[in-house]
Amino acid sequence: MIRIELPIDGMTISVMINRRSVVQVYKEQQSMPIDELSEHQLEVDLGHRKLHLNTEQLDENLLAVSLDQSPWSWVEVPTARQERKGNWLGLAALGFKLFKSAKVIKAALIGASVAGYAWLFSWQFALMLVACLVVHEYGHVRAMKYFGLKTKGFYLIPFVGGLAMSEEKMTTRWQDVIISLMGPAFGLFTSVLGVVLYYTTGSEIFAGVAVLSALLNLFNLLPILPLDGGHVLKSISFSMRSWVGLLACLGGLALGLWVSYEFGLMLLAFFIFIGSIEILLEWRTRHETHLLPLDRYGQIVSAALYILVAVGHIAVMWHFADSDNVILSLPVKVLSS
Repeated sequence: MIRIELPIDGMTISVMINRRSVVQVYKEQQSMPIDELSEHQLEVDLGHRKLHLNTEQLDENLLAVSLDQSPWSWVEVPTARQERKGNWLGLAALGFKLFKSAKVIKAALIGASVAGYAWLFSWQFALMLVACLVVHEYGHVRAMKYFGLKTKGFYLIPFVGGLAMSEEKMTTRWQDVIISLMGPAFGLFTSVLGVVLYYTTGSEIFAGVAVLSALLNLFNLLPILPLDGGHVLKSISFSMRSWVGLLACLGGLALGLWVSYEFGLMLLAFFIFIGSIEILLEWRTRHETHLLPLDRYGQIVSAALYILVAVGHIAVMWHFADSDNVILSLPVKVLSS
């Protein structure tokens, strides 16, 4: 995916090109509709002006641009850097694609997750945890579909968590923020529903679901890659400056190392290792990224949404802080420490 930026009337118009075709056009952060006039000519309504594109010479890395029927101006299209053959990350992605091809594998992973958590704790806890994970990952998938991305569904990985996958790449940092936050947001719905059912039925099992969902999703909101909070931090900070993004993400990793050491969370240490690779790749490709950055308004809204979701989960846990049930009051004691 290649991005070309066209300054028009003080605005930044971004044209996204994939191979030999125009995929999408953005006016600032907003996606604009594209009308196909002929095989090689496209029209984009910018509101007060008409942008015309001619893709006839894209094979020669040239794109023709015209405003309001003005003479064509030819813009050079940068050559996309070829991906390295044999990259182990590409092989891993291919292996995972083959791994997920059968629906029975998804069911098997869910069963393995339930059995694994039941072996460590209890069947009741295992079912609650898997239900919270399913709702969380479903939130990511719904957000992907909202942006028109084809999804591969989600997978539960025993003793690790879950993973929602898309067949298409995101094109904006805003998409990354919303897709990342929708998992914890759906988890917040689960927590609130658990509180309502607890007061409706008086059964502590629903209070347990509420607290477990809140704790699970608050953990995912830690500003540490590759957790959801880390993706929000990366999108906001790298939209400011590349060096700001690098420092912010490294700060998140430092926080993760401290939390991992303080609470003995070896799983978090594994996530930090994966996150360090993601930061390295983000930094190396900072000048070639196709992701449209957040403007100042988008950065503020993203931070506000992040805080809102996090506070919601903390409020649910705080609600049971004085409970006689040790399990329900434990998360707040952990946070207080």
